[in-house]
Amino acid sequence: MKTSKMCAIFSNQHEYSQLKPLTDERALSTLAFAGKYRLMDFPLSSIVNSGITQLYTLISQEKVRSYLDHWGGGKEWGLDTIGSYQYLDFYQNLMARRSRGEDYFDDLILFLKTCNVPYVVFIGNKMAANFDLKAVLHFHQSNENNITPVFKRVNRRDLAPDDHTFVLDDDNVVVGNHEAIEVNNEGPFNLSANVYVMNTDWLIHELDKAQRSGVSYDVSERLATLAVREKANAYEYTGYLRNIHDITSYYQANMDMLQKDKRDSLLYGNQKIITRIRNEVGTYYDKDSEVKNTLIATGGKVKGKVHNCVVSRRVTIGKDAEAESSVLMAGDHIKSGAKVEYAILDKNVVVEKGVTIKGKPETPVVIKKGAVVDKDFILD
Repeated sequence: MKTSKMCAIFSNQHEYSQLKPLTDERALSTLAFAGKYRLMDFPLSSIVNSGITQLYTLISQEKVRSYLDHWGGGKEWGLDTIGSYQYLDFYQNLMARRSRGEDYFDDLILFLKTCNVPYVVFIGNKMAANFDLKAVLHFHQSNENNITPVFKRVNRRDLAPDDHTFVLDDDNVVVGNHEAIEVNNEGPFNLSANVYVMNTDWLIHELDKAQRSGVSYDVSERLATLAVREKANAYEYTGYLRNIHDITSYYQANMDMLQKDKRDSLLYGNQKIITRIRNEVGTYYDKDSEVKNTLIATGGKVKGKVHNCVVSRRVTIGKDAEAESSVLMAGDHIKSGAKVEYAILDKNVVVEKGVTIKGKPETPVVIKKGAVVDKDFILD
């Protein structure tokens, strides 16, 4: 019987200026989602739900604090137990080694050799999705591939410019790939989910060959190219997926969680989504409050109206205040008589009494972290 042992490479490469100011002080991976989660919870949960305890994580040095604040020692994900193995590296290290003419994949290769397991999964940081990596591995073994990419059929609006789309034949064999910026029709497209299952020995060989020829340190880009060269059988992911790359996609992903079918598909399927535990009291609801179709986390106080919102921890909605179709992050305070509609409020925002913030469904207003809003902010 074939073994199912895997290790994992968790790549936190993707960052987008289109997500500012939400990512001014935090990485994309640590953006709040659905009230109590962070985006990094989804790839991490997919990893540990498949039984993986050996993890190589690539992050940026610039925003390391936001990772460590949420991740801690990895306790909630079971990555602090005996037998688990974590390795943290920085993209800047790979860049510096490559610029000096050194072997820039050596630490990654050492990790793969130390794990001594037959398979490895590579997974990116920006897809809100719940991948069954055991199913992908089974598909990989059945097709006797060296590499198995995961894809999702999407429309043009669901692509970021740097995404890879696969060209597939009738049997879902990869025969080509393009960057999304190169495509100009409306699709549908075979979006690379930036998830690959591979034979470990094969990947070690390819990484060593790559660094000796001086190709890009971008592992994801290299894997997309190798999938074409290997004519790999691609695995189609059919569950919920939202590609987070700008304010609109982030807002819509949160709003999706107000729809039961999408919420159940992502959060309440066979695989649990794990996040950092916060021990807080439940949210208080005043007798005059009115809450409809809303996700609300713990520790808050609601005295006004909240409709169609995603609300994080310790949020206060004052008397006669109204929040509609908005994303409210931890510690926000909407004072009495204030109104917030089609907006994203970052952490610890204060909306003063009687103030109105109003965006549009396709262009929500974004209020940066810690701001005090004392004047109306209404998009024309």
